[in-house]
Amino acid sequence: MDLVTGGCGFIGSHIVDALAALGRPVRVLDHEPPAWPVPDGVEVITGDVRDSATVSAALRGVTTICHQAAMVGLGVDLDDLPGYVSHNDLGTAVLLREAAHAHTVDRLVLASSMVVYGEGRYTCPADGIVRPGPRALEDLEAGRYEPPCPQCGRPLEPQRVPEDAPVDPRNVYAATKLQQEHLASAWARERRLPVTALRYHNVYGPRMPRDTPYAGVASLFASELAAGRPPRVFEDGGQLRDFVHVRDIAAANVLAITADQPIDGAFNVCSGTPRSVLDMAEALARAAGAGAPQPEVVGGYRLGDVRHVFADPSQASELLGFTAQEDFDAGMAELFAGVSTVG
Repeated sequence: MDLVTGGCGFIGSHIVDALAALGRPVRVLDHEPPAWPVPDGVEVITGDVRDSATVSAALRGVTTICHQAAMVGLGVDLDDLPGYVSHNDLGTAVLLREAAHAHTVDRLVLASSMVVYGEGRYTCPADGIVRPGPRALEDLEAGRYEPPCPQCGRPLEPQRVPEDAPVDPRNVYAATKLQQEHLASAWARERRLPVTALRYHNVYGPRMPRDTPYAGVASLFASELAAGRPPRVFEDGGQLRDFVHVRDIAAANVLAITADQPIDGAFNVCSGTPRSVLDMAEALARAAGAGAPQPEVVGGYRLGDVRHVFADPSQASELLGFTAQEDFDAGMAELFAGVSTVG
């Protein structure tokens, strides 16, 4: 049996749908009740992944864990710090301890994130591949958003980030996601089992959380457009990301869960095509139709943000057999349609 923690959430529910469509027995553990049509035969346990008794019961007969439960997004401020650590790291620790006690689990697929990288990879014409530190506050205040070479100060060229790039989390959420990877690796060494860590890039699609500071930027922009307001794009809009559809994320999880043998390591799960935040906002505005307000580039910044981070998809393609299939413009139109219908 497959256990999907956080299986009633945005990403988890799509994974449950995909597994159920294959006829696999699926159990869900989530602290929220389902808000989507649960497929026939899927068992749902409403409970907290931090509660040992609940987790122990959820693990009965389980051979594969797909761990999606987490507190997500950049949050509001440092008051959120204990919540992120509790939900993401304590919750993962309890799950792994109970999985060790259960003795039936032989596969773990972990939802990780591209935020563990911090800034992406850059090349300098003089110094080659470099890793810029956090952007200086005075540069951000002055509207200088591109990080300079940390050795010589020259302008840099952003590059795709491979999985072996150094990790450098820049905010609380990122720190907890990296800690989840470390906890899972320690568990795997003790259990002599592989762990598949899927580092999601910027996920969007149906059932995306909205109207909350923990929602993703695509959802926030879609909600603004649905309300007749222009999306407000920070910095100059040129921040590069990889926007990947939630059905592609679900497909990557299914490949990891159903592979003949567990596949060890971290994998970028991405579309393979970098786009700017402004590109994404404009795609949503097109989906909103003629007369929709156009995105406004407002400058400003968020200290937890990085400038560019987009992925090298080759390892996921070679070892997992994963290649994203969803069309970007069609996916953005689908996201907007869902938000505008609800709104």
